[in-house]
Amino acid sequence: MPPAASMDVSTNHLLTLLKQTFGFDSFRPLQEEIIRDALAGVDVFCLLPTGAGKSLCFQLPALARPGLTVVVSPLISLMKDQVDALTTSGVAATFLNSTLKANEVAERMLGLRDRKYCLLYVAPERLMLPGFLANLKEWPVNLIAIDEAHCISEWGHDFRPEYRQLAQLRDLFPQTPLMALTATATRRVQTDIVKQLRLRRPSCFVASFNRPNLTYRVQAKQSSYKQLLSFVNRHRSEGGIVYCQSRNSTEALAARLKADGISAEPYHAGLDAASRAQNQDLFLRDEVQVICATIAFGMGINKPNVRFIVHYDLPKNIEGYYQETGRAGRDGLPGECLLLFSAGDAVKYSKFHDEISNPQEREIARQQLRQMVQLAESAECRRVALLRYFGEEFKPENCQACDNCLTPRETYDGTIEAQKFLSCVYRLRAQSRIDFGINQVVEVLTGSDTEKVRKWDHQKVSTYGIGKDRSQHEWRLIGRELVRQGYLKQLVDKFNVLEISESGLTALKQRQPIHLVKPIATPKGKKLREEKVRRVYAGDIDYDQVLFDRLRRLRKKLADSRGVPAYIVFSDVSLYQMARHYPTSGAEFARISGVGERKLADFGQAFIESIAAYVRKHGRRQFD
Repeated sequence: MPPAASMDVSTNHLLTLLKQTFGFDSFRPLQEEIIRDALAGVDVFCLLPTGAGKSLCFQLPALARPGLTVVVSPLISLMKDQVDALTTSGVAATFLNSTLKANEVAERMLGLRDRKYCLLYVAPERLMLPGFLANLKEWPVNLIAIDEAHCISEWGHDFRPEYRQLAQLRDLFPQTPLMALTATATRRVQTDIVKQLRLRRPSCFVASFNRPNLTYRVQAKQSSYKQLLSFVNRHRSEGGIVYCQSRNSTEALAARLKADGISAEPYHAGLDAASRAQNQDLFLRDEVQVICATIAFGMGINKPNVRFIVHYDLPKNIEGYYQETGRAGRDGLPGECLLLFSAGDAVKYSKFHDEISNPQEREIARQQLRQMVQLAESAECRRVALLRYFGEEFKPENCQACDNCLTPRETYDGTIEAQKFLSCVYRLRAQSRIDFGINQVVEVLTGSDTEKVRKWDHQKVSTYGIGKDRSQHEWRLIGRELVRQGYLKQLVDKFNVLEISESGLTALKQRQPIHLVKPIATPKGKKLREEKVRRVYAGDIDYDQVLFDRLRRLRKKLADSRGVPAYIVFSDVSLYQMARHYPTSGAEFARISGVGERKLADFGQAFIESIAAYVRKHGRRQFD
């Protein structure tokens, strides 16, 4: 069946739908433009960071016209979460995936044939089954939205082969507009997504990658569990995720946290499906404070009030780090992101990469790891470095929300060390007529007797052994710092060999002073300053804490009665506003962000009565 005709919908109509259904008075940046192009039948590419409202870009068009919007998603748990949220807001939505029983699938298929739904969430494997595609052709599909679109690109951090089949959609549904959405993609991946999905003259919308409500910190791993416990204890009333490298680590950490009085559960691919679903559900329902998850296994959660993310081990790449930290503060309230860094983690990954048989895949993995290490070791603003990776310039010199801006690292006169390192790179090139990588330079500096040193006769160069006063680890840090400062170039297309830059050659010949940054160290005595920063960047509003806690208990009770997470009833932002404005009538309650017509009807009376009873007993606080 051909898709519904494109539509020109007024702004007033879209805003009415937005308020009636989702309870919002205005669009976030780019949302309206994306929605308008989708309704006009144009292919659309959307790169919006986590928390920027990607889902609304296909949900609102589904409400603005008759027909079916199909949403392709690889995250099974997220499908149910989004459908529960939509249903609670009065939207006719459903999903089809492997968690459903045969009779449930049959019932939903019948509902789709009878045009009962405007939104269908489906996994790519099911979507591309011949029988399902035949059904889809009989339904009035007016938009196909491909969420997590970076999964189609081999250059992305989460490539999934099953996504490649989606390239067939253009031929199968030539008249149906496609929408590709992702929160994480470099420019190379963006181009690849458009190419692989064969989007036709797409409108491309790329929002800022900046998450101003998130604070980024990196600490050197020193007594890592004590560091983690101290951090979590500072967030005792808040939920968060701890990412680990291995399955064993997730279980061991969860057990230790439990023993120390923190409610925690593991989450990884090795758990049986029932245990995994139960642990995630406990976290979503605020009955577990901390989930310990493997970096490799995406949780696919839509929980907006995750307040902290800890990377207990080094992420494999910057895209993964960005996406995982992005799970904090989706509601716009504060999120704190801590990375515990050890060069040993990078060594472990390097050994795994050596076992990758495909040369291209191996080199991509190595390059991504090097970039992640550089980000962790860098002394510049975390936000500047992170956004630069995605091709975005962050102009403020100090973001006031990362460790390097809040407590700048110490520098020292590293002229002698820099001279030694630059001279060694120069001498190796002069003797062998080729360039070498950082490891070979370090081995020569420290006077190592290795096979590769003997092979190239590098024990004969004048710089052999002149750096014995420092460890190889220290020299690698110095080398990477010289690359960061531009005195050396690391040539990615030539196996990451080092080459002296023009500025490096000048510094070497003229013995220019060079200041190097000291390695990251575990900060001490910074708690008060950290807490102050969180308040400034939280987007916090002043509110009645006692009333908020009362409303949070009411929300939990109503959510449990419906079998959904508490945030599906109302977000923390909605509760904060209620605890500030004390709405005691239907008209006042409807002005709260997140209160649409369905939620007003279903939950309004209970909250209004609770607020009114509180006001009668305690009165209203006055806020600035």
